[in-house]
Amino acid sequence: MSAEFADTNVVLYLLDDGPKADRAEVILGRGPCISVQVLNEAMANCRRKAGFDWGEVDAFLAGIRTLCTVEAITVQTHDAGRALSARYGFSVNDAMIVAAALIAGCTKLWTEDMQDGLIVEGQLQLVNPFT
Repeated sequence: MSAEFADTNVVLYLLDDGPKADRAEVILGRGPCISVQVLNEAMANCRRKAGFDWGEVDAFLAGIRTLCTVEAITVQTHDAGRALSARYGFSVNDAMIVAAALIAGCTKLWTEDMQDGLIVEGQLQLVNPFT
């Protein structure tokens, strides 16, 4: 199990050109955890924004799944996310990502969208890998 967790934006930067894509590749090459939610959000963005057909989506997600450990979404994730949203003011989607990372036992969450440097529940540090 990895001590690191990657948010959806890290996965999606693989589709970009430039330094963010390079950084995302390094992070994902380290085998972080992701959640089923990350897969779902990546799939939606591949279809809607990148215009991928289903075969392209399947190939992209299969590649991600070979690199990353995938944390399931459970009722425990939902309950923890709900509490984190209330306590820290996270959006519901962000709170579910943070909850999955905590449940997986991760100590670092790579994310561009949340407060860089914040330590959640004394365990999980949010880190923007693109700054």
